[in-house]
Amino acid sequence: MSHDTTQPSLLRKLRKGADAQAWREFEAKYRNLVVGYCRRRGLQPADCDDVQQLVWMNLAKGLQNFEYDPRRGRFRDYLRRVVRAAIARHFSRPNPAGRALDTTMLAITPNGTDEFDEAWEAEWVDHHYRLAMQTVRSTFDPRSIAIFDRLLAGEPVATLATAFATTDQAIHKIKQRIRNRLAQLIDRQIRAEDGRAAGGIPPRDPGSIPSES
Repeated sequence: MSHDTTQPSLLRKLRKGADAQAWREFEAKYRNLVVGYCRRRGLQPADCDDVQQLVWMNLAKGLQNFEYDPRRGRFRDYLRRVVRAAIARHFSRPNPAGRALDTTMLAITPNGTDEFDEAWEAEWVDHHYRLAMQTVRSTFDPRSIAIFDRLLAGEPVATLATAFATTDQAIHKIKQRIRNRLAQLIDRQIRAEDGRAAGGIPPRDPGSIPSES
């Protein structure tokens, strides 16, 4: 990963076209967001793969002349339009029989603007939790991560206190420390992505944090 990972700086690197490291970084960051959105809309794995390729191809062309200005809109809205366009193009190809598609994802409001896309917003929230959890796993001590993982799996606090020879209070403190850190990371990620104040994703209970895979 590069040292300067804010969204505007990453987009400037992508505009150069030949910056392979920037493209790898961008794809690694947003691959699961694109795939997760496609799956929410009922696309099959093979369709998701094809849509991904179309997204990266369209971005490679579109970002050459793309000037990121957070005052004109959020990057996630720009990316959503690219993904939706890729899905529309994919299903306009011959022989799409048997492929599931929720056509509401392509709906346009009468004034020509995109309607609110609940599936995209939900996947964007999960995307930022996944990114934050990756950082948490690499920075917290293994014991705390093990406890948090078992909380994610639904194990009771009392059971974990016995298993780790500690107290219920200590388990709750670990849970709260990690939840607080997740909130900090997500706030930072959104600021870096939009180049402005964060949108405010609320903390989650461990059981509602999505898988990082």
